[in-house]
Amino acid sequence: MCVPHFSEKVAELRFVDSYTDTDGQYSLGRDSETSDYYLSIPVSNRLVDYEEYYRLSRDLFGVFLQDRSKALGFADRCRARECDDLLILQPGADRGEPR
Repeated sequence: MCVPHFSEKVAELRFVDSYTDTDGQYSLGRDSETSDYYLSIPVSNRLVDYEEYYRLSRDLFGVFLQDRSKALGFADRCRARECDDLLILQPGADRGEPR
């Protein structure tokens, strides 16, 4: 029987969610590599489901934690691709569509 070898050292997750709104379909959190704050939305292309991460200032992150309606409004703008200048990771050629 072939058993895969897994390293005992567990890789740290880069994007660490602090809050997830399942109804609004977005998450707020922090990038462990850069310490930037973000809002993420789920997207899907023909092969995979993944998240797009949009950079936030510390102040805006705090506002979104306190006022979920403002966070949802921003998430909707991200889904409409109005905030692509804030993407932390640039999408590939087969960019996903918001779910």
